[in-house]
Amino acid sequence: MGSANKQSKAAARRARIDEMRRAEQARERRNKIITITAVTAVLAATLGGGWYLWSSANEAQQAKEAAKAAPVRGVKTWEDLSQDHVQTQVDYPMSPAAGGEHHPIWADCDAKVYTKEIKEENAVHSLEHGAVWITHNDKAAKADVESLKDRVAKTSYTFLSPYKDQSSPITLTAWGHQLEVDKASDPRVDQFLDKYVQGEQTPEKGATCSGGSME
Repeated sequence: MGSANKQSKAAARRARIDEMRRAEQARERRNKIITITAVTAVLAATLGGGWYLWSSANEAQQAKEAAKAAPVRGVKTWEDLSQDHVQTQVDYPMSPAAGGEHHPIWADCDAKVYTKEIKEENAVHSLEHGAVWITHNDKAAKADVESLKDRVAKTSYTFLSPYKDQSSPITLTAWGHQLEVDKASDPRVDQFLDKYVQGEQTPEKGATCSGGSME
């Protein structure tokens, strides 16, 4: 009788141990599932966020490239302009000059603001290096001139100077391209700068814009 009771208690104890072991294994499986699910969710969110950021950046870059490729309304264009160096004064067919023969020394065009007129032959050499030359006459509002000064002072490969004999209050000139506007707030000013500062029209892209003539 005593032996039977002992066997029964041992069997019950083994059953409880087996039940506890199964319960522990079940908890471990649940914890693994929860952990895997959480990690998967975090990875999905991270990858999804990364993809969104990459996609947004890519779309922004594509939009910028498309804007550069688009023509700027009102721009005049000249082709097959000479790149010869000369020491004499040049009679240019456009005012201000937008390309052609020019002086061997360029005008300093690294965010340079001139308060007096400069020699076109030096300025044209700067255009050859990919600079944009902004000019203004007496018809330009003082506030517009100040706004352009601020913009040029912050933008490499640009320079600003007075130019009395131009027909428009404000003119933007790149190698072979020119735009006339009445106001500095004209949105085409930014479009022109974005497109033509070191743009595809540049004959000598990457050539320095500093260390030239300061006249």
